[in-house]
Amino acid sequence: MIKEADLPDVIPVFPLPGALLLPRARLPLHLFEPRYLAMMEDALKTPQRLIGMVQPNKVPGREGHGLHAIGCAGRITQFSETEDGRYMITLAGICRFRVTEEVEGFTPYRRIKASWTGFERDLGPEEEDTAFDRAKILGTLGQYFDARDLETDWESLKEADDELLINSLSMLLGFEPEDKQALLEAPSLSTRRETLIALLEYSLRGGEGQEMVQ
Repeated sequence: MIKEADLPDVIPVFPLPGALLLPRARLPLHLFEPRYLAMMEDALKTPQRLIGMVQPNKVPGREGHGLHAIGCAGRITQFSETEDGRYMITLAGICRFRVTEEVEGFTPYRRIKASWTGFERDLGPEEEDTAFDRAKILGTLGQYFDARDLETDWESLKEADDELLINSLSMLLGFEPEDKQALLEAPSLSTRRETLIALLEYSLRGGEGQEMVQ
């Protein structure tokens, strides 16, 4: 297990709209752009093998995209190469971070200085949600799926631990990038669950409907 003292000051980041990584969760990624292949290769040379997932953020009056202030670092735990040189990797969520500044340099990918302060809880054991009402969230989720003609493995959802269920739904459901950011920045599992339910209910009331990522 990575300790706070082992977390580096500078990490590479992958600004991917709508992609959410949370602590103790896993995110599969498909890498094919040369800059991100270089990022992966460089990350594998470090002891922590970390890549930061962060939402791009359009800055008024500036070309290109900035970065949201908070992201989540993941450790490369699996990777495989395809015949045409692409990579499938899996990131295991380690800890959220705050972007303090972007690092200029000669790498083709972006790097940032990361502050880990305030996210120490991410490095601990699974978080509990004492007010978690599984029946309520599954009921709301059922309405959401029915409205979009989607299917899922309900037995797995019923048996999943609280944190795994809440974080998996937060990552997989096709919410807007700003909504994903709100789920990431939730200070606790209970507030993330409250945000998740609010987003589902908003969608059912006529908000922008999104399909689930398969």
